[in-house]
Amino acid sequence: MLIAALSVTLHLLSGGLDRTYHFYRPPVVRQSDRAPLVVVLHGGYGTGMQAEKDYGWDELAQRGRFLVAYPDGVGRSWSAGLCCGPAKKRNIDDVAFIGAMVAAIERTQNADPRRVYVTGMSNGAMMAYRLACEAPFPIAAVGSVAGTLDTDSCPHPQRTAVMEIHGLNDEHVPFNGGVGVNHPQPQPFRSVAATLAVWQKANACGEPFVSRNGVTNVERWTCSRGGHVELVSIANAGHEWPGSRKGPRGALLGALLHIAPADPVSDALDATQALWDFFTQR
Repeated sequence: MLIAALSVTLHLLSGGLDRTYHFYRPPVVRQSDRAPLVVVLHGGYGTGMQAEKDYGWDELAQRGRFLVAYPDGVGRSWSAGLCCGPAKKRNIDDVAFIGAMVAAIERTQNADPRRVYVTGMSNGAMMAYRLACEAPFPIAAVGSVAGTLDTDSCPHPQRTAVMEIHGLNDEHVPFNGGVGVNHPQPQPFRSVAATLAVWQKANACGEPFVSRNGVTNVERWTCSRGGHVELVSIANAGHEWPGSRKGPRGALLGALLHIAPADPVSDALDATQALWDFFTQR
């Protein structure tokens, strides 16, 4: 089912380019309200409007009383480090663009700078991790779906909370690392464990608490230097946003281009709700 976009499209000059993003303020959030901001980064061959329609953040924003921004990557991609597509080939400075977008929203829309959350899917999730390493603004929490850290290094990670949601059958960004099947990036991806280890170290985390609910396994690390770390791994799930409204046309086109694989969507978890629940604790 296709859901109409509720956002307005805005423009921003960054790196000499006219960049676009889609911004949603729920009617229940007044301009005078100091509201949280969630930045949602689409996956490879996605768009901001596609992420808005598929992942359900607008509906949740109305209940949670927060703002949402859906930026558009150059060539439907993000320069997330080693990955991917036109943005990587053109060396687009997406860190600067998203930083400028967040600053504009804080300035003009009264977003709370202490409650800025960044999430993304696949290439967008990798971009979210890069922002947690390099962003010029503080990030209260990062939520990654089907992504890993894909920069060469992250010498100064923010002490932010991190949540990773990942299918154990993901062949495109493998849970245990390595080269993805039919993926445009020839270099191996970091494993999920190696990615989360960056923030476990930065946040001085202890041993995890582990719980299982059917096919969903949850590991939570309590940390002494700020944000906690959480991993939700889903058995029998592939490269997708659990609980999304993934449209067949976009999924098939992405699969044919080897950018956005058309894996079936798992109903074991509502990833959007799970991420927001995690964010609200930070």
